[in-house]
Amino acid sequence: MNKIISYEKSVEKIKDGMTIMIGGFLGVGNPHGIIDAIVKKGIKDLTIIANDTAFPEIGIGKLIVNKQVKKVITSHIGTNKETGRQMSGGELEVVLVPQGTLAEQIRAGGSGLGGFLTPTGIGTVVEEGKEKITIDGKDYLLELPLKADMALIGGSIVDKKGNIFYNKTTRNFNPLMAMSADTVIVEAEKIVEIGEIDPHLVMTPGEVVDYIVEGVK
Repeated sequence: MNKIISYEKSVEKIKDGMTIMIGGFLGVGNPHGIIDAIVKKGIKDLTIIANDTAFPEIGIGKLIVNKQVKKVITSHIGTNKETGRQMSGGELEVVLVPQGTLAEQIRAGGSGLGGFLTPTGIGTVVEEGKEKITIDGKDYLLELPLKADMALIGGSIVDKKGNIFYNKTTRNFNPLMAMSADTVIVEAEKIVEIGEIDPHLVMTPGEVVDYIVEGVK
């Protein structure tokens, strides 16, 4: 099966109202070309799960500015004032999650776990509406897993089977998200033949990748 598709074909698979995980950390490791294609097509009412909303002019920030997102589950919005403005104005629902908790929620979703216990957030607004469990006299919050209809991730080198190598910090949330969505599309900086990536350097296996888009040169 040929997994390589165009940007146009990739956004045809994304529908209004979907829940989408987008890899990256302040724009690093974002699938920038796919995001631009979503902006161009005007797909709307998206729920985005991501570490942050980047900057107004970079990555996920473009979707926020263009008001294509109805809800964002994230750990950080400080670098994008438009996210805060829309949140304060009631235009955008923002669920702020401690970064480690967010990563573990995504990992739990991909691992088939029912949730996990963490002391992070005890005694703060984070615990509101969540189940609290006491073990050996210590309180923990039950955090539930996160899954998505689709994960859009960025890969440095991707072979034609979908095996992915991430260069340095571009790795960030990408491997976790690739395991936690029904459909996975990777935007590759470079596509190589099967076998050209040393198996020891494969960070996401091709078995979980559905489609590959070659990044803009």
